[in-house]
Amino acid sequence: MLGKKRIQEIIDSILARSTADQTEVVIQAGDSYLTRFANSTIHQNVAETNADVRVRCVLGKRVGVASTNDLDPRALERSLDHALAIARLQPENPEFQSLPGPLPIAEVEAFSETTAGCSAEDRARSVRTLCSVAGAAGVQAFGALTTATAELAVANSLGTSAYFLVTYADLNMVAMSDNSAGYSAGLDRDFARLDFEALGREAVEKCVRSRNPRPVDPGEYTVILEPYAAHDLVQMLSSTGFSATAFQEGRSFMVGKIGQQVVDARVSIWDDGLDPEGIPWPFDFEGVPRQKVDLLKGGVASGVVYDSYRAGKEGRASTGHALPAPTPFGPLPLNTFFSRGGATVEEMIASTERGIYVTRFHYTRPVEPARVVVTGMTRDGTFLIEKGEIAHPVKNLRFTQSYLEALNAVESIGRERRLLMGFMGYGRDSVPALKLSRFNFTGATEF
Repeated sequence: MLGKKRIQEIIDSILARSTADQTEVVIQAGDSYLTRFANSTIHQNVAETNADVRVRCVLGKRVGVASTNDLDPRALERSLDHALAIARLQPENPEFQSLPGPLPIAEVEAFSETTAGCSAEDRARSVRTLCSVAGAAGVQAFGALTTATAELAVANSLGTSAYFLVTYADLNMVAMSDNSAGYSAGLDRDFARLDFEALGREAVEKCVRSRNPRPVDPGEYTVILEPYAAHDLVQMLSSTGFSATAFQEGRSFMVGKIGQQVVDARVSIWDDGLDPEGIPWPFDFEGVPRQKVDLLKGGVASGVVYDSYRAGKEGRASTGHALPAPTPFGPLPLNTFFSRGGATVEEMIASTERGIYVTRFHYTRPVEPARVVVTGMTRDGTFLIEKGEIAHPVKNLRFTQSYLEALNAVESIGRERRLLMGFMGYGRDSVPALKLSRFNFTGATEF
């Protein structure tokens, strides 16, 4: 880490030297540690310390951005000069208004000393727990455990100044046999709160239970989606519909639907960067305070998220959802929450006459963004449900399905949520299990 004092020195030096009409400096810095394992053996330890300094210069209606991870004063000067040169070469953008001015930022806590101080030995002991659980069941463990400390600072020549320090610990694990697999994942700001024994059992039990999968015919089924699979629904809705960029360009399923019922009334999705259930992050990459935004409320299309540029096009205020400039994605919700229900997964299974139980989806891609039609495959634990019980494992299935239509077929929603890593390592999403009465599987696989 650079620390707040060193970061402020870098920012002050760039702002003092800039000749632009407006100047913004964004610094992302931190330490990241990765322990990767395969065949129940640690095979890689990575320690990375990095800092990215991103300079945005405004000359009238022209904007230029340059970045560097070289903190030598001469390199920082060159980045400023490059941003200025790029701005001079840009055509004027009449829709650009201004960089955002200073606003009060809420105080939240997302730092854990346990995570920041986590050693390679601490991670190795945790991985050994996972591998021991796998070995006792005669299967192999694969995956990665990451601990990280990250700093974000944003300042501009209009007086915006923001700094935040965050930690997180992230595990994903696949347990594998010759013909089966099981998955688990966990995310928390505090390394000590991850239950590695339970996460290991979760993946291993699914792997053991999914041995010798049988083929099943494609078709329309009732499905029970674990939070890992349900998370893909949230991610696709966010990337295709909840951004002001997609909305203003007419690509979003929300276009013409604000205030209308678009999914089941039990479905609410909102973004809240201050909620301690997630991993709080109180401001965006422009230094604008993150606002809570209802995206779907009681099944009704309620709103999208904005950065300062997209908000300026509508004469409104940013909701605090900017990504680092320049970005083709525009603003995105990065701290999403899906409403809880009252059901357990066991109750969902018991109430299902015939259906498919899905652990997670894999390699999903949008086919028709305006209807959120997505294609992808099941993975790491797919089962046939018959007469209220898991009957047997099945070979993976390909699906092509409108996620909007799927969320109009909600039968029940889980009472517990799982915190999972989201977009590009920035997002953290809290998602429950779902039972949907209709889901279209279009093809079968050989595995």
